[in-house]
Amino acid sequence: MKPPLDIDGSHGEGGGQILRTALTLAALTGRATRVHSVRARRKNPGLAPQHLTNVLALAEVCHAELHGAAIGSTEIRFGPRSRPRAGNYVLDVALATRGGSAGSVTLIFQTLLLPLAFAEGPSRLAITGGTHVPWSPTFDDVAEVYLPTVARMGVRAACVLEAWGFYPAGNGRIVGEVNAGSPVKSPIKSPIKTQGETPARLAPLRLERRGALRRVRGRAISCRLPEHVADRMAARARANLEAQGLPVEIEPLRVDGVAPGAALCLVAEYEEALAGFSALGERGKPAEQVADEASGALLAHHASGAPVEAHLGDQILLPMALANGESAFRTARVTSHLLTNAHVIRQFIAAEIDIEGKEGEAAIVRVRGVGFGG
Repeated sequence: MKPPLDIDGSHGEGGGQILRTALTLAALTGRATRVHSVRARRKNPGLAPQHLTNVLALAEVCHAELHGAAIGSTEIRFGPRSRPRAGNYVLDVALATRGGSAGSVTLIFQTLLLPLAFAEGPSRLAITGGTHVPWSPTFDDVAEVYLPTVARMGVRAACVLEAWGFYPAGNGRIVGEVNAGSPVKSPIKSPIKTQGETPARLAPLRLERRGALRRVRGRAISCRLPEHVADRMAARARANLEAQGLPVEIEPLRVDGVAPGAALCLVAEYEEALAGFSALGERGKPAEQVADEASGALLAHHASGAPVEAHLGDQILLPMALANGESAFRTARVTSHLLTNAHVIRQFIAAEIDIEGKEGEAAIVRVRGVGFGG
């Protein structure tokens, strides 16, 4: 029996991504794993409610022996005792702490997605927490960009939003399905055809060119705020983008939830790629500033000519490393998250990851995956 793989949680960006990637790969490979110095580079190191929920859920999926699973813990020992198991999983970040919590439901969903994609049979996930919160992809980013992108590799999954959750109260809810029916619909034509209940192997994906911009679409969301907030975000973003000649469709949307909040979520739809950009409101932050942040990020990406937005690059690296063959993507910016994720992946599997660029610079990332599964 191999000794537990030792992962340093302070490496690189030193955040929660190390823990999520390490335990995802532990669940997939069956390798006992110790992660120490968890979130060592964060203001409040150790497990926060979102991370604890992740750990407990993954342990349930692969019936793992678990030590150190507590709020504030800086060391986790995780020993899978079965392959990932399909099922009906109901998760609530608030159960990991006292009162409500806006821990990100999208990060939990992404962490469980690949283990459940390789499980036998369909799974259903109901996750309660924050749906549009800082330092994580919004629900719109995951549903409109991430899932359509990995669907092109053969990952069959979809999620819907049942309740909105903003910081700090959270209490939003998403429901997702994995390996149930067809891949999530995507405006990007994919040559991949999936059959059966699990992907035998993920297909490689190349995103080295993006083609022409078809349109920018999105929604300006306000929750328990004056009616004009959503209208102002939409109008400002529309003006910013149209001034640069981009075709734009933005829907002002007023929603209800347990706490006030605002978000502008945009998707740039190119012929061969998707890119998402979100900005969040906060107390004292004008609606126009929210619009400028999201639309400004989109315009900067559009000017770069790159197919893959920097944050999406972090997220698709792992499925590419598991795919059967060589994937590649071009991004406008190498992030510390991308470099750290590559480091963790190399500890578990023999994927070849070549990042042709330095942190903060444009790069081509080439990944020769291990053909996991099958």
